Amino acid sequence: MNKRFILTVIGVLTISVGFSQANILNAKSPQEIGVKTDAQIALDNDKPLEYGYVDDRDILYSRMTWEKVVLDERVNFPLYYPIDTNNIGPNRRSLFDVLISNVKSGNIENIYDDSYFNTKRTLKDIEASMVMVDTTELGIEQINAGEALSAEYINRRDITAADIVEYRIKGMWYFDKRLSELKFRLLGIAPVAPDVNFIDTDTPDLVELFWVFFPDAREVLHEAKTFNNENSAIPLSFDHLLNARRFNGYVYQEENVQGDRKISEYISDNALMQLLESDRVKDKIRNFEMDMWSY
Repeated sequence: MNKRFILTVIGVLTISVGFSQANILNAKSPQEIGVKTDAQIALDNDKPLEYGYVDDRDILYSRMTWEKVVLDERVNFPLYYPIDTNNIGPNRRSLFDVLISNVKSGNIENIYDDSYFNTKRTLKDIEASMVMVDTTELGIEQINAGEALSAEYINRRDITAADIVEYRIKGMWYFDKRLSELKFRLLGIAPVAPDVNFIDTDTPDLVELFWVFFPDAREVLHEAKTFNNENSAIPLSFDHLLNARRFNGYVYQEENVQGDRKISEYISDNALMQLLESDRVKDKIRNFEMDMWSY
Protein backbone atom coordinates (compact mmCIF):
# COMPACT_ATOMS: atom_id res chain seq x y z
CA MET A 1 0.00 0.00 0.00
CA ASN A 2 2.84 2.38 0.90
CA LYS A 3 4.61 1.63 -2.40
CA ARG A 4 1.43 2.43 -4.33
CA PHE A 5 1.07 5.73 -2.46
CA ILE A 6 4.69 6.69 -3.14
CA LEU A 7 4.34 5.86 -6.84
CA THR A 8 1.15 7.93 -7.03
CA VAL A 9 2.87 10.92 -5.41
CA ILE A 10 5.84 10.62 -7.78
CA GLY A 11 3.46 10.45 -10.75
CA VAL A 12 1.57 13.57 -9.65
CA LEU A 13 4.82 15.48 -9.08
CA THR A 14 6.08 14.42 -12.51
CA ILE A 15 2.90 15.70 -14.14
CA SER A 16 3.15 18.94 -12.15
CA VAL A 17 6.69 19.52 -13.34
CA GLY A 18 5.63 18.84 -16.90
CA PHE A 19 2.86 21.43 -16.78
CA SER A 20 4.61 24.10 -14.71
CA GLN A 21 6.83 26.76 -16.21
CA ALA A 22 9.97 24.91 -17.29
CA ASN A 23 13.28 25.43 -15.52
CA ILE A 24 12.05 28.29 -13.33
CA LEU A 25 13.80 27.03 -10.18
CA ASN A 26 17.05 26.12 -11.93
CA ALA A 27 17.44 29.17 -14.18
CA LYS A 28 20.56 31.26 -13.71
CA SER A 29 19.12 34.14 -15.78
CA PRO A 30 15.61 35.26 -16.75
CA GLN A 31 16.30 34.14 -20.32
CA GLU A 32 16.55 30.51 -19.18
CA ILE A 33 13.04 30.49 -17.67
CA GLY A 34 10.67 28.46 -19.80
CA VAL A 35 13.47 26.92 -21.89
CA LYS A 36 13.42 23.13 -21.71
CA THR A 37 16.58 21.07 -21.76
CA ASP A 38 17.21 18.50 -24.50
CA ALA A 39 16.39 15.74 -22.03
CA GLN A 40 13.06 17.34 -21.15
CA ILE A 41 12.17 17.76 -24.81
CA ALA A 42 13.06 14.12 -25.53
CA LEU A 43 10.83 12.89 -22.68
CA ASP A 44 8.04 15.33 -23.40
CA ASN A 45 4.95 13.81 -24.95
CA ASP A 46 2.79 16.87 -24.49
CA LYS A 47 0.05 16.49 -27.08
CA PRO A 48 -3.70 16.98 -26.90
CA LEU A 49 -5.61 13.87 -25.94
CA GLU A 50 -6.88 12.35 -29.17
CA TYR A 51 -10.60 11.90 -29.63
CA GLY A 52 -11.67 8.30 -29.83
CA TYR A 53 -13.28 7.12 -33.04
CA VAL A 54 -17.08 7.20 -32.86
CA ASP A 55 -18.94 5.20 -35.46
CA ASP A 56 -22.22 6.71 -36.67
CA ARG A 57 -23.95 3.45 -35.75
CA ASP A 58 -22.88 3.91 -32.13
CA ILE A 59 -24.70 7.25 -31.81
CA LEU A 60 -28.13 6.42 -30.41
CA TYR A 61 -29.14 10.06 -29.85
CA SER A 62 -27.65 13.44 -30.72
CA ARG A 63 -28.54 17.11 -30.46
CA MET A 64 -26.59 20.11 -31.80
CA THR A 65 -26.54 23.18 -29.56
CA TRP A 66 -25.09 26.67 -29.68
CA GLU A 67 -24.09 28.38 -26.42
CA LYS A 68 -23.01 31.81 -25.22
CA VAL A 69 -20.09 31.92 -22.79
CA VAL A 70 -20.37 35.37 -21.17
CA LEU A 71 -16.98 36.60 -19.98
CA ASP A 72 -18.08 38.78 -17.07
CA GLU A 73 -18.93 35.65 -15.08
CA ARG A 74 -16.20 34.66 -12.65
CA VAL A 75 -16.06 31.03 -13.78
CA ASN A 76 -15.28 32.22 -17.32
CA PHE A 77 -12.45 34.59 -16.30
CA PRO A 78 -9.69 32.15 -17.46
CA LEU A 79 -10.93 32.66 -21.03
CA TYR A 80 -10.80 36.47 -20.74
CA TYR A 81 -7.66 37.34 -18.80
CA PRO A 82 -4.97 38.60 -19.11
CA ILE A 83 -6.05 41.57 -21.24
CA ASP A 84 -2.93 43.66 -20.58
CA THR A 85 0.13 41.82 -21.90
CA ASN A 86 2.66 44.60 -21.30
CA ASN A 87 3.47 43.55 -17.74
CA ILE A 88 3.18 39.77 -17.97
CA GLY A 89 5.25 36.97 -19.44
CA PRO A 90 4.75 35.61 -22.95
CA ASN A 91 3.44 32.29 -21.60
CA ARG A 92 0.21 33.93 -20.36
CA ARG A 93 -2.29 35.09 -22.98
CA SER A 94 -6.07 35.34 -23.23
CA LEU A 95 -7.97 32.96 -25.51
CA PHE A 96 -8.60 35.74 -28.03
CA ASP A 97 -4.90 36.64 -28.22
CA VAL A 98 -4.07 32.96 -28.76
CA LEU A 99 -6.63 32.61 -31.54
CA ILE A 100 -5.91 35.83 -33.43
CA SER A 101 -2.10 35.53 -33.18
CA ASN A 102 -2.20 31.98 -34.57
CA VAL A 103 -4.60 32.99 -37.33
CA LYS A 104 -2.16 35.73 -38.33
CA SER A 105 0.82 33.38 -38.18
CA GLY A 106 -0.94 30.68 -40.19
CA ASN A 107 -0.97 28.04 -37.44
CA ILE A 108 -4.76 28.15 -37.68
CA GLU A 109 -5.20 27.97 -41.42
CA ASN A 110 -8.96 28.24 -41.78
CA ILE A 111 -11.49 30.64 -40.30
CA TYR A 112 -15.14 30.77 -41.27
CA ASP A 113 -18.02 33.17 -41.66
CA ASP A 114 -20.55 31.26 -39.57
CA SER A 115 -21.02 28.20 -37.40
CA TYR A 116 -21.88 25.97 -40.35
CA PHE A 117 -18.33 26.34 -41.74
CA ASN A 118 -19.52 26.82 -45.32
CA THR A 119 -17.70 30.04 -46.22
CA LYS A 120 -14.04 30.59 -45.45
CA ARG A 121 -12.72 34.02 -44.51
CA THR A 122 -9.31 35.65 -44.63
CA LEU A 123 -7.59 38.16 -42.39
CA LYS A 124 -8.45 40.86 -44.90
CA ASP A 125 -12.11 39.86 -44.70
CA ILE A 126 -12.31 40.23 -40.93
CA GLU A 127 -10.31 43.45 -40.83
CA ALA A 128 -13.45 45.52 -41.38
CA SER A 129 -15.01 44.07 -38.20
CA MET A 130 -11.82 44.43 -36.14
CA VAL A 131 -10.37 47.79 -37.18
CA MET A 132 -11.92 51.22 -37.56
CA VAL A 133 -9.95 54.07 -39.15
CA ASP A 134 -11.53 57.51 -39.02
CA THR A 135 -10.47 61.05 -39.86
CA THR A 136 -11.11 63.88 -37.40
CA GLU A 137 -12.80 67.13 -38.38
CA LEU A 138 -9.44 68.90 -38.42
CA GLY A 139 -8.18 66.24 -40.80
CA ILE A 140 -11.15 66.76 -43.10
CA GLU A 141 -10.47 70.49 -43.11
CA GLN A 142 -6.87 69.73 -43.98
CA ILE A 143 -7.95 67.56 -46.92
CA ASN A 144 -10.43 70.18 -48.12
CA ALA A 145 -7.65 72.77 -48.06
CA GLY A 146 -5.66 70.59 -50.45
CA GLU A 147 -3.03 69.69 -47.85
CA ALA A 148 -1.60 66.25 -47.05
CA LEU A 149 -3.43 64.53 -44.21
CA SER A 150 -1.37 64.49 -41.01
CA ALA A 151 -1.12 61.25 -39.06
CA GLU A 152 -2.25 63.01 -35.86
CA TYR A 153 -5.68 63.58 -37.40
CA ILE A 154 -6.28 59.87 -38.05
CA ASN A 155 -8.04 57.85 -35.35
CA ARG A 156 -7.52 54.08 -35.36
CA ARG A 157 -9.52 51.75 -33.13
CA ASP A 158 -8.62 48.04 -32.96
CA ILE A 159 -10.56 45.25 -31.33
CA THR A 160 -8.37 43.81 -28.56
CA ALA A 161 -8.78 41.09 -25.96
CA ALA A 162 -10.31 43.64 -23.57
CA ASP A 163 -13.20 44.21 -26.00
CA ILE A 164 -14.27 40.56 -26.22
CA VAL A 165 -17.65 40.24 -24.52
CA GLU A 166 -18.41 36.56 -24.97
CA TYR A 167 -17.61 33.42 -26.92
CA ARG A 168 -20.12 31.42 -28.88
CA ILE A 169 -19.54 27.72 -29.11
CA LYS A 170 -21.15 25.03 -31.20
CA GLY A 171 -21.15 21.45 -30.05
CA MET A 172 -22.98 18.17 -30.27
CA TRP A 173 -24.36 16.17 -27.38
CA TYR A 174 -24.56 12.49 -28.24
CA PHE A 175 -25.31 9.24 -26.48
CA ASP A 176 -22.72 6.59 -27.26
CA LYS A 177 -24.55 3.28 -26.98
CA ARG A 178 -21.27 1.36 -27.01
CA LEU A 179 -20.09 3.18 -23.88
CA SER A 180 -23.62 3.85 -22.56
CA GLU A 181 -22.68 7.44 -21.89
CA LEU A 182 -23.86 10.93 -22.85
CA LYS A 183 -20.94 12.96 -24.22
CA PHE A 184 -20.25 16.40 -25.63
CA ARG A 185 -18.04 17.16 -28.62
CA LEU A 186 -17.07 20.80 -29.18
CA LEU A 187 -17.09 21.66 -32.89
CA GLY A 188 -16.65 25.42 -33.22
CA ILE A 189 -15.84 28.58 -31.31
CA ALA A 190 -16.19 32.27 -32.16
CA PRO A 191 -15.07 35.42 -30.28
CA VAL A 192 -17.77 38.07 -30.04
CA ALA A 193 -17.14 41.81 -29.65
CA PRO A 194 -19.10 45.06 -30.11
CA ASP A 195 -19.31 46.43 -33.65
CA VAL A 196 -16.07 48.40 -33.95
CA ASN A 197 -17.84 51.23 -35.80
CA PHE A 198 -20.17 51.84 -32.84
CA ILE A 199 -18.03 50.50 -30.00
CA ASP A 200 -18.09 53.74 -28.01
CA THR A 201 -21.87 54.10 -28.08
CA ASP A 202 -24.13 53.01 -25.22
CA THR A 203 -25.52 49.78 -26.74
CA PRO A 204 -23.44 48.65 -29.72
CA ASP A 205 -24.47 45.51 -31.60
CA LEU A 206 -22.43 42.39 -30.94
CA VAL A 207 -20.58 40.81 -33.87
CA GLU A 208 -19.12 37.33 -34.33
CA LEU A 209 -15.59 38.15 -35.51
CA PHE A 210 -14.90 34.71 -37.02
CA TRP A 211 -15.55 31.03 -36.40
CA VAL A 212 -12.84 28.44 -35.86
CA PHE A 213 -13.42 24.73 -36.40
CA PHE A 214 -12.33 23.50 -32.99
CA PRO A 215 -10.56 20.23 -33.97
CA ASP A 216 -8.46 22.29 -36.39
CA ALA A 217 -7.17 24.45 -33.51
CA ARG A 218 -6.60 21.82 -30.82
CA GLU A 219 -2.80 21.70 -31.22
CA VAL A 220 -2.57 25.47 -30.80
CA LEU A 221 -4.99 25.57 -27.86
CA HIS A 222 -3.17 22.73 -26.14
CA GLU A 223 0.15 24.59 -26.22
CA ALA A 224 -1.43 27.77 -24.81
CA LYS A 225 -1.99 27.64 -21.07
CA THR A 226 -4.49 29.48 -18.91
CA PHE A 227 -4.35 30.27 -15.21
CA ASN A 228 -5.41 27.60 -12.73
CA ASN A 229 -6.89 29.20 -9.61
CA GLU A 230 -6.43 26.02 -7.61
CA ASN A 231 -2.76 25.33 -8.38
CA SER A 232 -0.35 27.60 -10.26
CA ALA A 233 2.07 24.71 -10.77
CA ILE A 234 -0.42 22.99 -13.05
CA PRO A 235 -1.84 25.49 -15.54
CA LEU A 236 -4.65 24.26 -17.75
CA SER A 237 -4.50 24.29 -21.50
CA PHE A 238 -7.36 25.98 -23.33
CA ASP A 239 -8.00 22.67 -25.07
CA HIS A 240 -8.44 20.92 -21.72
CA LEU A 241 -10.56 23.72 -20.26
CA LEU A 242 -12.98 23.78 -23.20
CA ASN A 243 -13.21 20.02 -23.72
CA ALA A 244 -13.83 19.50 -20.01
CA ARG A 245 -16.55 22.21 -20.10
CA ARG A 246 -14.96 24.17 -17.27
CA PHE A 247 -17.07 27.19 -18.15
CA ASN A 248 -20.67 28.31 -17.88
CA GLY A 249 -22.66 28.65 -21.07
CA TYR A 250 -26.25 29.46 -22.00
CA VAL A 251 -27.96 27.73 -24.91
CA TYR A 252 -29.18 30.35 -27.37
CA GLN A 253 -29.92 28.00 -30.28
CA GLU A 254 -30.54 24.32 -30.95
CA GLU A 255 -31.11 22.37 -34.13
CA ASN A 256 -34.81 22.14 -34.82
CA VAL A 257 -37.37 21.77 -37.58
CA GLN A 258 -37.74 25.57 -37.89
CA GLY A 259 -34.31 25.94 -39.49
CA ASP A 260 -32.32 25.92 -36.24
CA ARG A 261 -34.08 29.06 -35.08
CA LYS A 262 -32.68 30.89 -32.07
CA ILE A 263 -34.42 31.09 -28.72
CA SER A 264 -34.61 34.88 -29.09
CA GLU A 265 -36.72 34.42 -32.22
CA TYR A 266 -39.61 32.81 -30.37
CA ILE A 267 -39.02 34.33 -26.93
CA SER A 268 -38.23 37.99 -27.49
CA ASP A 269 -37.52 40.83 -25.05
CA ASN A 270 -37.62 38.59 -21.99
CA ALA A 271 -34.18 37.61 -20.70
CA LEU A 272 -35.57 35.55 -17.81
CA MET A 273 -37.76 33.40 -20.03
CA GLN A 274 -34.85 32.94 -22.48
CA LEU A 275 -32.69 31.74 -19.60
CA LEU A 276 -35.40 29.31 -18.47
CA GLU A 277 -35.74 28.04 -22.04
CA SER A 278 -31.97 27.46 -22.12
CA ASP A 279 -32.26 25.38 -18.95
CA ARG A 280 -35.18 23.45 -20.48
CA VAL A 281 -33.06 22.52 -23.53
CA LYS A 282 -30.23 21.34 -21.27
CA ASP A 283 -32.58 19.32 -19.10
CA LYS A 284 -34.15 17.70 -22.16
CA ILE A 285 -30.73 16.49 -23.29
CA ARG A 286 -29.63 15.30 -19.85
CA ASN A 287 -32.94 13.55 -19.23
CA PHE A 288 -32.38 11.31 -22.25
CA GLU A 289 -29.44 9.69 -20.47
CA MET A 290 -31.40 9.40 -17.23
CA ASP A 291 -34.30 7.79 -19.07
CA MET A 292 -31.98 5.17 -20.51
CA TRP A 293 -31.52 3.80 -16.98
CA SER A 294 -35.22 3.90 -16.05
CA TYR A 295 -37.01 0.61 -15.93
